[in-house]
Amino acid sequence: MMVKSRVASQATIVALTVLAGSLVSAPVWAQNYPITAGQKATAIQVAQAGVPLSELAANAPDNYTVKRGDTLWAISGIFLKSAWRWPELWGMNLNDIKNPHLIYPGQQLYLEKKDGRATLRTQQTATNEAQTDTVRLSPRTRYESLASDALPTLKSHLIEPFLAEPVIVDENGLTAAPRIVAAQEGRVLLTRGDRAYARGQGDAALTDEPGQKQKAYRVFRNATPLKDPVTAEVLGYEAQYVGKALLVRGESTQESTDASGKARTDIVPATIDIVAAKEEMRVGDRLLPEPERQFQSYVPHAPQAKVNARIVSVYGSAVVNAAQNQVVVINLGTRDGIENGHVLAILKDGARLVDKTDEARTELKLPDERNGLLMVFRTFEKLSYALVLEITDGAKVGDRLVNPR
Repeated sequence: MMVKSRVASQATIVALTVLAGSLVSAPVWAQNYPITAGQKATAIQVAQAGVPLSELAANAPDNYTVKRGDTLWAISGIFLKSAWRWPELWGMNLNDIKNPHLIYPGQQLYLEKKDGRATLRTQQTATNEAQTDTVRLSPRTRYESLASDALPTLKSHLIEPFLAEPVIVDENGLTAAPRIVAAQEGRVLLTRGDRAYARGQGDAALTDEPGQKQKAYRVFRNATPLKDPVTAEVLGYEAQYVGKALLVRGESTQESTDASGKARTDIVPATIDIVAAKEEMRVGDRLLPEPERQFQSYVPHAPQAKVNARIVSVYGSAVVNAAQNQVVVINLGTRDGIENGHVLAILKDGARLVDKTDEARTELKLPDERNGLLMVFRTFEKLSYALVLEITDGAKVGDRLVNPR
């Protein structure tokens, strides 16, 4: 009995050692990619039976090797008709891939079809091979760089600038923000490397605390009103990003005497250094604290509730029609249940014309036709930013957005 117990204990230690090795080698930032309960429920449901063969892409391959530069969106589109149905693709891999954000170049994906359903695995199974729940573990050493090679959902460089640059505020958002009040040597325009002076009021005062990390601020100007194309309601104001500044010294006061010898209290504005410039800055531009950098993963999925939205604006003052990989603002936000990852279909407004086959010359409006897809990646209360993923013809202000199904 003692010998059996010792063998069992050794087996347990080996298993735990292998597990610990796997955990250590996993990317350290995986915890920053949460999976919602709804996404996991969908995955579990699909994993139990796979997806109908009718949902597969017409040219879905029997196997595919993940390549460097791939994205989860692209791989999903290889196997399924609708690339936004990423939870289904994850579900098909649920037994092999526990975390949908940890798929790596070099992994082999195998498509299996049986009884009118399809599943996707990372290892091929022999025909009629009995499936068991037994997993055999053997000690092994695995070396991996801490810089993860896991595939992103989408090309991150398409979204990252818009997480830092544009910002939507309410009517008084920028008015209450600290502002640049002066520049050195009477300069009118500021750029990278210049020093300037700024001042806030009340809770927005620019203060620094000894021992604290140097504070960073984004510099904005020209809050442009964003109106609902249907109701004309002002849903928010988009502030134009012009640069970035670091706080060198906080605001203070200084006691002095005037020419007559009378004591007075001087207001000393904060000192800032311009460390990045998209455009030249000037007195009057506003400062907002730079938020902590967050690693985000966007799992594309359809909204559960019915959506009827509109494009409010196309990002970029010189842009009229949004092409693929461009950013638009839509007239729904968190108050409407919109969340990061929501995929919406873009509809092109049907033309109005006269029925020339009718003697009465009746006026007709052709149906709205699907023109592409977009995905929400940053939400505010009443508005959201979305990336155009697919487009047939350019998307423009006023275009309707509906559920993708």
